[in-house]
Amino acid sequence: MTEYGYFLSCEEFTPAELLDQARWAERAGFTRLAISDHFHPWNDAQGNSPFVWSMIGALSQATDLPVTTLVTCPTVRLHPAVTAQAAATSAVLLGGRFTLGVGTGEALNEHIHGDPWPSFDDRADMLEEAVEIMRELFTGRLVSHRGRHYTVDNARLYTPPDAPLPVYVSGFGPNAAELAGRIGDGFVTMTPDADLVRAFHGAGGSGKPVIGGVKVCWSPDRDRAVDTVHRLWPTELLPGELAQILPTPAHFEQASELVTHRMVADAVTCGDDADEHTKTVRAYTDAGFDEVYIGQIGPDQEAFFDAYRRYVLPALRD
Repeated sequence: MTEYGYFLSCEEFTPAELLDQARWAERAGFTRLAISDHFHPWNDAQGNSPFVWSMIGALSQATDLPVTTLVTCPTVRLHPAVTAQAAATSAVLLGGRFTLGVGTGEALNEHIHGDPWPSFDDRADMLEEAVEIMRELFTGRLVSHRGRHYTVDNARLYTPPDAPLPVYVSGFGPNAAELAGRIGDGFVTMTPDADLVRAFHGAGGSGKPVIGGVKVCWSPDRDRAVDTVHRLWPTELLPGELAQILPTPAHFEQASELVTHRMVADAVTCGDDADEHTKTVRAYTDAGFDEVYIGQIGPDQEAFFDAYRRYVLPALRD
């Protein structure tokens, strides 16, 4: 049976707001939390970017829900050994209710050290090596590694996870789905694409979970909701690999000038029609997803949680 979680967007909300949302999500009947990992927001209008590992520590004290990163890049901005320590501590704080979602990253967040931004093939190779290193460290044993991309010298996690820590791999195309099937304990993808699910299952992911996320804007005023999405998240509608290669929020703002209000209205679920919201989320269930995380765009958070508690989540579970 599909589980429905809430997607905490570090790009849009302050730490205090994210903690409030986590508490509201638990009371509303969501059974899981996901949280984004960004150094920068996508644009200045979003205006936030708290450190995800600090947020997970706070979440462990604010809620009993499981938490998944959607997703962390363990290859450029942070060395995989440092990411492994952060993830292991998160798993301990959450009593094993933590899943490490990883991906090949975006230049927006990973370019900050001034390193060249690698091609996808190189980033995928780096991710595979990083996952190998992290899995070794999660055992609590002493690890030394000399690889193509990383060196680890006599490193040991003295606070390892109490049980094997699941690593889910993100991807948006068949090559990434194949990588996830080969090295991941699960697959993360943001569109309800049954073909990608089948590609993941066929590449070694059979029996492993598939998880996705979708952003909506619940509001009694649909036009206002469209305006809110157009102001805060036009980046959701940018095509191709732009999300992976543009380096700054200013570049995303420039590219987003191509996104119209009509494009937002056609692509993002806005307004207070519970049936439309249910249909949007159910598309993931129909495509074979095991977990779906819904994020509310904009300020009407309490109205969103009340509506999903009363109407949408019961309909999804019917």
